[in-house]
Amino acid sequence: MAFERPLTIVALISAAILDFAMGDPWGCPHPVQIMGWLIQRYTKGALRWWNEPWQLRLAGIHLTIALVCSVGLGSWLLFTVLDQWAWPVSLGIEIVLLASCFAGRSLHDATVDVLKPLAKADVTVARSRLRRYVGRDTDTLVEQDILRALLETVAENATDGVMAPLFYALVGLAIPGVGPVPLALSYKAVSTLDSMIGYREAPYTDLGWFSARLDDVLTWLPCRLMVLTVGLLSGKLKSVLILGWRDARKDPSPNSGWSECAYAAILGVQLGGQNWYRGVAKFKPLLGNPLYRITAQHIELAMRLTRNCFLLWLGLAMVLTWLTRPIPLG
Repeated sequence: MAFERPLTIVALISAAILDFAMGDPWGCPHPVQIMGWLIQRYTKGALRWWNEPWQLRLAGIHLTIALVCSVGLGSWLLFTVLDQWAWPVSLGIEIVLLASCFAGRSLHDATVDVLKPLAKADVTVARSRLRRYVGRDTDTLVEQDILRALLETVAENATDGVMAPLFYALVGLAIPGVGPVPLALSYKAVSTLDSMIGYREAPYTDLGWFSARLDDVLTWLPCRLMVLTVGLLSGKLKSVLILGWRDARKDPSPNSGWSECAYAAILGVQLGGQNWYRGVAKFKPLLGNPLYRITAQHIELAMRLTRNCFLLWLGLAMVLTWLTRPIPLG
């Protein structure tokens, strides 16, 4: 299948460079922030107006479909018009929106933000900074718990925040007339919904049911491809598959269990265990074998693997684009 709009691969590469160089600058408008505001407003109204489980499930389905169609179809219409009348503007907007879908630099900055005080043995500051990025209580965490929380965050977001948006951008790139932004933004919308309302606890049990299931479905394939890729890059694919088959099914999520198992197998560490959320203890299944204690070096290696996985997928897309380019006649 030939790729349309050769400049689109240029936009994809430029977006990756922009994300690597700048990430998400503080104070700048971000599509996820806009989505989050809309979700929050709708959620408040839904929880105020409806009480029955079936009503909340219908409201959640409506919210998910409306948001995904708005960002997906809206961005497709925007580029369809701009490509005809102002393609340089279209290319610039495409680069910015794609960069906003990739969370590679943001994930890197978050890990560095927490690791810096830990390097100085300042556990108190590390706890307060970790609180920005995780949902668990951090006030009483010791150094090893902080490192585990950070590595689990890296492992989960390697799929949700980095590789899955790239996967859907590449799928959109391969579909004639679609392009990478509509599908990448649509996935980002579902992921944002899942992170905000996709909980099994009240009051989101029913309202977030549909978006959580949809996120599981959409993340399933890119998660498995990411696991295979990091396994190959690390030279430990066999260990990743054996450990994933043994432990991933223990996790209630069909995807984060595999992501965490992949990094646990590669690094020789164990993830999971007891966490506290708003004063309530919850036990996550143990994933991996505790061959080594988690260190900052393990987290840095996990980040490098994620970055190399991203670059490999992007490189393969470049090669495929070149191989499928139209051959000029005459």
